[in-house]
Amino acid sequence: MDQCAQCGFEYDLADAESAGPAIVVGVSQFVGLLRAGGPDLRHRTQPDIWSPLEYGCHMRDVLLVQRERVLAARCIDTPSFEPMGRDDRVEHDGYIDQEPGDVARQMTDAATLFRNVLARLDDADWQRLVVYNFPSALERSLRWVAVHTLHEVRHHLLDVRRQLTARADDA
Repeated sequence: MDQCAQCGFEYDLADAESAGPAIVVGVSQFVGLLRAGGPDLRHRTQPDIWSPLEYGCHMRDVLLVQRERVLAARCIDTPSFEPMGRDDRVEHDGYIDQEPGDVARQMTDAATLFRNVLARLDDADWQRLVVYNFPSALERSLRWVAVHTLHEVRHHLLDVRRQLTARADDA
């Protein structure tokens, strides 16, 4: 079992089949912060840490990318996935200029789409392998992809909460 040193999330592959609903719950909490955030959503507490809005855009894109990866894995034996270019997307897609309400709606839709794809996996599908190329190339099961995506949601939700708390403490 892997554990994230930054947020404490434990990768338990037995949780894969409940990851979809848990992702939807986590995204709804994230969306609540975006809808209530005001001008602080565009503020970076440090130049190298994304703003809450940028984290929301990233989370939306992660969910969409992961959905496509799961769909590909059901059609192709052991597909290899290039990294999504997470840092490039911030500028290339203009994360900071997007409307928080639009991002919140898109995150909700992306979480629902991802949950629906996971819900259609059977026992054999969960065992299908992919080559996940971040941070290095490793074969991973779709169970791992689901749990990793849940980790992304929870980790970035924590990032945003910390930013908004730090900003409120500075005010």
